Amino acid sequence: MNRRRRIYEGKAKILYEGPEPGTLIQHFKDDATAFNNKKHEIVDGKGVLNNRISEYIFNHLNAIGIPTHFIRRMNMREQLIREVEIIPLEIVVRNVAAGSIAKRLGLEEGTQLPRSIIEFYYKADELDDPMVAEEHITAFGWASPQELDDMMALAIRVNDFLSGLFLGVGIRLVDFKIECGRLYEGDMMRIVVADEISPDSCRLWDIKTNEKMDKDRFRRDMGGMLEAYQEVAKRLGILIENDRPAVNGPTLVQ
Repeated sequence: MNRRRRIYEGKAKILYEGPEPGTLIQHFKDDATAFNNKKHEIVDGKGVLNNRISEYIFNHLNAIGIPTHFIRRMNMREQLIREVEIIPLEIVVRNVAAGSIAKRLGLEEGTQLPRSIIEFYYKADELDDPMVAEEHITAFGWASPQELDDMMALAIRVNDFLSGLFLGVGIRLVDFKIECGRLYEGDMMRIVVADEISPDSCRLWDIKTNEKMDKDRFRRDMGGMLEAYQEVAKRLGILIENDRPAVNGPTLVQ
């Protein structure tokens, strides 16, 4: 891997040049970050779990016709993905009041929202990823009106799928974040789901206890982050029951 050209390094992943034109290798790091990298730790095994959970979800999205950048998993930490032009927006879908929306609107955390709400945030760490309106997005040329419609349609479909998936294993999907990219295929371009979907990018609560099973355990200094991610993997059938965390990564179903 060291012989391959590094294309980009983010807070939780590294992108390397892929083996074929139009492909990249996405490597999942063990870095845990919050508040735009103001809080940072290494959590051994987190990258392995996020790789496998994201692979599981993206495979299912592909299978039901939701277009993504994902091709296949290469090893415990890496995926082969299609190269896309990332749109500089985070698309957040909220089903339950938590995090910033609860603070902004004075809602009690855990309140069921009247309907799922889609928000857009401009990807700029130096600005703390500000929330933006559709008017900002089209005015500044970050995405066209049609691309906005496509992203919202994808977000709704992903929300429907994830809500059912997690409900089936006793987990409440509170909210989640996706990123989208432009995939060019000859003269054609389409919007696809990119980046990752994992407990790093979702708020997941146990249905019975409301126990947090996501990155809020790190953000809020609750501890047990890796164990929570392992529990998500176990419930999805990825992590073998009774496996324990290890520095080299947990044992996962192949």
